Amino acid sequence: VQLQASGGGLVQAGGSLRLSCAASGRTLSNYIMGWFRQTPGKEREFVAAMRWSDSVTNYADSVKGRFTFSRDNAKNTVYLQMGSLKREDTAVYYCATGRARWTSMTYYVGRPDSYDHWGQGTLVTVSS
Repeated sequence: VQLQASGGGLVQAGGSLRLSCAASGRTLSNYIMGWFRQTPGKEREFVAAMRWSDSVTNYADSVKGRFTFSRDNAKNTVYLQMGSLKREDTAVYYCATGRARWTSMTYYVGRPDSYDHWGQGTLVTVSS
């Protein structure tokens, strides 16, 4: 499985940015896709996830109402549309994939160990 993340860059506070993550080598129907972020010296933080089978999404409280997770089936690609960006959103963003479980997403999608493949990360910098 290969995940290719892209779309990071420099944006002013209040602006928008869309991240993409293209997946190859795996049929995603029984999997989840997630976005995490990390800043130096801190643990990887959950941002959002989507269950591929029914597009149900889950968001961290810090991004609810500002970020939107979507997908393009034909391209096997997911997107993270980020709006109303804040300086504290500055981080390296990673996409990841893992097997979906027969339980509520809230119990496991926020844990990095729920994912078995990770993309290379893309840097988002929000300036004031």
